[in-house]
Amino acid sequence: MPPSVTVTKHRSVAEIVFANPPYNYASPALLALIADALDAIDADPAIRCSVLASEGKSFCAGADLAGDESIVAEDGMAAIGALYVQAERLLRRRKPLVAAIQGAAIGAGLGLALVADFRVAAAGARFSSNFVRLGFHPGFGLTFTLPRLIGAQHAAWMSLSAERVKPETALAWGLADRLAASNDARMEALVMAQEIAANAPLALVAVRATLTAGLADGAVAAMRNEHAQQTALKRTADYAEGVASVFERREARFIGA
Repeated sequence: MPPSVTVTKHRSVAEIVFANPPYNYASPALLALIADALDAIDADPAIRCSVLASEGKSFCAGADLAGDESIVAEDGMAAIGALYVQAERLLRRRKPLVAAIQGAAIGAGLGLALVADFRVAAAGARFSSNFVRLGFHPGFGLTFTLPRLIGAQHAAWMSLSAERVKPETALAWGLADRLAASNDARMEALVMAQEIAANAPLALVAVRATLTAGLADGAVAAMRNEHAQQTALKRTADYAEGVASVFERREARFIGA
Protein backbone atom coordinates (compact mmCIF):
# COMPACT_ATOMS: atom_id res chain seq x y z
CA MET A 1 0.00 0.00 0.00
CA PRO A 2 1.59 3.32 -1.05
CA PRO A 3 1.94 6.18 1.43
CA SER A 4 -0.80 8.79 1.51
CA VAL A 5 -1.32 12.37 2.65
CA THR A 6 -4.63 14.14 3.18
CA VAL A 7 -5.09 17.86 3.80
CA THR A 8 -8.13 19.29 5.61
CA LYS A 9 -8.62 23.03 5.95
CA HIS A 10 -10.03 24.53 9.16
CA ARG A 11 -10.45 28.16 8.10
CA SER A 12 -6.88 29.54 8.27
CA VAL A 13 -5.31 26.28 9.54
CA ALA A 14 -4.46 23.28 7.35
CA GLU A 15 -4.28 19.81 8.86
CA ILE A 16 -1.88 17.45 7.06
CA VAL A 17 -2.32 13.78 7.98
CA PHE A 18 0.04 11.18 6.56
CA ALA A 19 -0.08 7.40 6.58
CA ASN A 20 2.39 4.68 5.62
CA PRO A 21 1.19 1.57 7.50
CA PRO A 22 2.02 -0.15 9.71
CA TYR A 23 4.58 2.14 11.37
CA ASN A 24 4.54 5.23 9.13
CA TYR A 25 8.12 4.55 8.02
CA ALA A 26 9.85 7.53 6.44
CA SER A 27 10.51 7.17 2.71
CA PRO A 28 11.31 9.59 -0.14
CA ALA A 29 7.80 9.02 -1.52
CA LEU A 30 6.10 9.86 1.79
CA LEU A 31 8.24 12.94 2.44
CA ALA A 32 7.64 14.15 -1.13
CA LEU A 33 3.88 14.01 -0.51
CA ILE A 34 4.25 15.99 2.72
CA ALA A 35 6.53 18.51 1.01
CA ASP A 36 4.04 18.92 -1.84
CA ALA A 37 1.29 19.63 0.69
CA LEU A 38 3.45 22.23 2.47
CA ASP A 39 4.34 23.89 -0.84
CA ALA A 40 0.63 24.21 -1.63
CA ILE A 41 0.00 25.67 1.83
CA ASP A 42 2.79 28.22 1.34
CA ALA A 43 1.08 29.27 -1.90
CA ASP A 44 -2.39 29.53 -0.33
CA PRO A 45 -2.99 33.02 1.14
CA ALA A 46 -5.95 31.72 3.14
CA ILE A 47 -3.75 29.40 5.25
CA ARG A 48 -1.57 30.88 7.99
CA CYS A 49 -0.42 27.80 9.91
CA SER A 50 -0.56 24.02 9.56
CA VAL A 51 -0.57 20.86 11.66
CA LEU A 52 1.37 17.72 10.78
CA ALA A 53 -0.08 14.48 12.14
CA SER A 54 -0.19 10.81 11.26
CA GLU A 55 -2.56 7.88 11.39
CA GLY A 56 -1.96 4.84 13.57
CA LYS A 57 -0.04 4.17 16.79
CA SER A 58 3.32 5.63 15.68
CA PHE A 59 4.02 9.17 14.52
CA CYS A 60 6.93 7.88 12.40
CA ALA A 61 9.17 4.94 13.33
CA GLY A 62 12.05 6.10 11.13
CA ALA A 63 13.26 4.56 7.90
CA ASP A 64 12.59 0.87 7.30
CA LEU A 65 16.24 -0.20 7.32
CA ALA A 66 15.42 -3.93 7.25
CA GLY A 67 12.36 -4.06 5.02
CA ASP A 68 12.77 -1.30 2.43
CA GLU A 69 14.62 -2.97 -0.45
CA SER A 70 15.80 0.38 -1.80
CA ILE A 71 17.69 0.92 1.48
CA VAL A 72 18.69 -2.69 2.13
CA ALA A 73 20.31 -2.92 -1.32
CA GLU A 74 24.07 -2.45 -1.62
CA ASP A 75 23.54 1.05 -3.08
CA GLY A 76 20.89 1.86 -0.48
CA MET A 77 22.55 5.13 0.47
CA ALA A 78 21.10 6.62 -2.74
CA ALA A 79 17.62 6.08 -1.28
CA ILE A 80 18.67 7.73 1.98
CA GLY A 81 20.11 10.62 -0.04
CA ALA A 82 16.74 10.96 -1.78
CA LEU A 83 15.11 11.09 1.65
CA TYR A 84 17.32 14.05 2.56
CA VAL A 85 16.43 15.87 -0.65
CA GLN A 86 12.81 15.85 0.50
CA ALA A 87 13.83 16.77 4.05
CA GLU A 88 15.40 19.94 2.67
CA ARG A 89 12.10 20.85 1.01
CA LEU A 90 10.33 20.49 4.36
CA LEU A 91 12.89 22.68 6.10
CA ARG A 92 12.61 25.46 3.49
CA ARG A 93 8.85 26.00 3.87
CA ARG A 94 7.69 29.50 4.84
CA LYS A 95 4.72 29.09 7.19
CA PRO A 96 4.55 27.85 10.80
CA LEU A 97 3.98 24.15 11.45
CA VAL A 98 2.89 22.29 14.60
CA ALA A 99 3.47 18.52 14.84
CA ALA A 100 1.20 16.17 16.79
CA ILE A 101 3.29 13.29 18.15
CA GLN A 102 1.71 10.03 19.24
CA GLY A 103 3.73 6.89 19.83
CA ALA A 104 7.20 6.61 18.33
CA ALA A 105 9.13 9.46 16.74
CA ILE A 106 12.35 7.55 16.18
CA GLY A 107 15.38 8.11 13.95
CA ALA A 108 14.18 9.77 10.76
CA GLY A 109 10.82 10.11 12.53
CA LEU A 110 12.50 12.30 15.13
CA GLY A 111 14.03 14.28 12.27
CA LEU A 112 10.57 14.74 10.78
CA ALA A 113 9.17 15.89 14.14
CA LEU A 114 11.96 18.47 14.43
CA VAL A 115 11.07 19.94 11.03
CA ALA A 116 8.04 21.47 12.76
CA ASP A 117 8.25 24.73 14.70
CA PHE A 118 6.37 23.24 17.68
CA ARG A 119 5.51 19.75 18.93
CA VAL A 120 2.61 18.45 21.02
CA ALA A 121 3.25 15.09 22.68
CA ALA A 122 0.56 12.57 23.56
CA ALA A 123 0.92 10.48 26.72
CA GLY A 124 2.40 7.56 24.81
CA ALA A 125 4.87 9.60 22.74
CA ARG A 126 8.52 8.53 22.66
CA PHE A 127 11.37 10.48 21.07
CA SER A 128 14.59 8.68 20.20
CA SER A 129 17.75 9.20 18.15
CA ASN A 130 18.41 5.45 18.05
CA PHE A 131 21.06 5.36 15.33
CA VAL A 132 23.95 4.12 17.49
CA ARG A 133 21.82 1.15 18.55
CA LEU A 134 21.80 0.25 14.86
CA GLY A 135 25.54 0.78 14.42
CA PHE A 136 24.69 3.83 12.32
CA HIS A 137 25.18 7.62 12.33
CA PRO A 138 22.36 10.12 12.96
CA GLY A 139 20.83 11.61 9.82
CA PHE A 140 18.02 13.93 8.64
CA GLY A 141 20.05 16.90 9.88
CA LEU A 142 19.62 15.81 13.52
CA THR A 143 23.25 16.61 14.38
CA PHE A 144 22.30 20.23 13.68
CA THR A 145 18.60 20.52 14.55
CA LEU A 146 18.62 18.54 17.81
CA PRO A 147 21.32 20.52 19.70
CA ARG A 148 19.86 23.74 18.30
CA LEU A 149 16.56 22.83 19.93
CA ILE A 150 17.47 21.18 23.24
CA GLY A 151 21.11 22.14 23.79
CA ALA A 152 24.36 20.32 23.16
CA GLN A 153 24.35 18.20 26.32
CA HIS A 154 20.82 16.79 26.01
CA ALA A 155 21.39 16.24 22.28
CA ALA A 156 24.64 14.39 22.97
CA TRP A 157 22.86 12.16 25.49
CA MET A 158 20.07 11.31 23.07
CA SER A 159 22.54 10.68 20.24
CA LEU A 160 24.98 8.51 22.23
CA SER A 161 22.56 6.62 24.51
CA ALA A 162 19.62 6.07 22.12
CA GLU A 163 17.30 6.64 25.11
CA ARG A 164 13.59 6.84 24.39
CA VAL A 165 12.62 10.19 25.87
CA LYS A 166 9.18 10.32 27.48
CA PRO A 167 6.78 13.29 27.18
CA GLU A 168 7.51 14.86 30.58
CA THR A 169 11.26 14.89 29.92
CA ALA A 170 10.68 16.08 26.36
CA LEU A 171 8.68 19.01 27.74
CA ALA A 172 11.39 19.89 30.28
CA TRP A 173 14.09 19.79 27.58
CA GLY A 174 12.09 21.80 25.03
CA LEU A 175 11.71 18.83 22.69
CA ALA A 176 7.94 19.09 23.20
CA ASP A 177 6.10 22.38 23.68
CA ARG A 178 2.86 21.04 25.12
CA LEU A 179 1.55 17.74 26.42
CA ALA A 180 -1.88 16.65 25.30
CA ALA A 181 -4.32 16.72 28.21
CA SER A 182 -5.87 13.54 26.85
CA ASN A 183 -4.07 11.24 24.43
CA ASP A 184 -5.26 13.41 21.53
CA ALA A 185 -2.17 15.32 20.45
CA ARG A 186 -3.80 16.29 17.16
CA MET A 187 -6.56 18.28 18.86
CA GLU A 188 -4.07 20.17 21.05
CA ALA A 189 -1.87 20.82 17.99
CA LEU A 190 -4.87 22.32 16.19
CA VAL A 191 -5.49 24.60 19.19
CA MET A 192 -1.86 25.79 19.02
CA ALA A 193 -2.09 26.32 15.27
CA GLN A 194 -5.28 28.34 15.67
CA GLU A 195 -3.55 30.56 18.27
CA ILE A 196 -0.81 31.25 15.73
CA ALA A 197 -3.24 31.71 12.84
CA ALA A 198 -5.15 34.42 14.74
CA ASN A 199 -2.25 36.76 13.96
CA ALA A 200 -1.27 38.81 10.90
CA PRO A 201 -0.23 36.49 8.04
CA LEU A 202 2.56 38.62 6.55
CA ALA A 203 4.03 39.19 10.01
CA LEU A 204 3.93 35.46 10.76
CA VAL A 205 5.97 34.65 7.67
CA ALA A 206 8.42 37.50 8.26
CA VAL A 207 9.00 36.68 11.94
CA ARG A 208 9.39 32.97 11.25
CA ALA A 209 11.95 33.76 8.53
CA THR A 210 13.97 35.78 11.04
CA LEU A 211 13.75 33.15 13.77
CA THR A 212 14.76 30.29 11.45
CA ALA A 213 17.48 32.13 9.50
CA GLY A 214 20.24 29.65 8.74
CA LEU A 215 18.24 26.63 9.91
CA ALA A 216 17.76 24.98 6.53
CA ASP A 217 21.28 25.77 5.34
CA GLY A 218 22.80 24.40 8.55
CA ALA A 219 20.70 21.25 8.43
CA VAL A 220 21.53 20.63 4.76
CA ALA A 221 25.25 20.99 5.47
CA ALA A 222 24.85 18.56 8.38
CA MET A 223 23.01 16.08 6.15
CA ARG A 224 25.93 16.03 3.72
CA ASN A 225 28.30 15.01 6.51
CA GLU A 226 25.76 12.60 8.00
CA HIS A 227 25.27 10.90 4.66
CA ALA A 228 29.04 10.41 4.27
CA GLN A 229 29.33 8.95 7.77
CA GLN A 230 26.31 6.71 7.20
CA THR A 231 27.76 5.47 3.91
CA ALA A 232 30.94 4.35 5.69
CA LEU A 233 29.11 2.73 8.60
CA LYS A 234 26.57 0.94 6.40
CA ARG A 235 29.43 -1.29 5.16
CA THR A 236 30.33 -2.52 8.66
CA ALA A 237 29.45 -5.77 10.41
CA ASP A 238 28.19 -3.75 13.38
CA TYR A 239 25.57 -2.06 11.18
CA ALA A 240 24.30 -5.41 9.89
CA GLU A 241 24.20 -6.74 13.46
CA GLY A 242 22.51 -3.61 14.83
CA VAL A 243 19.71 -3.66 12.27
CA ALA A 244 19.20 -7.42 12.70
CA SER A 245 19.12 -7.18 16.50
CA VAL A 246 16.51 -4.42 16.54
CA PHE A 247 14.17 -6.20 14.17
CA GLU A 248 14.74 -9.57 15.87
CA ARG A 249 14.13 -7.91 19.27
CA ARG A 250 17.35 -9.10 20.91
CA GLU A 251 20.51 -7.59 22.35
CA ALA A 252 23.11 -6.66 19.75
CA ARG A 253 26.51 -8.31 19.75
CA PHE A 254 28.76 -5.56 18.39
CA ILE A 255 32.39 -6.35 17.54
CA GLY A 256 33.73 -2.96 16.48
CA ALA A 257 34.17 -3.88 12.83
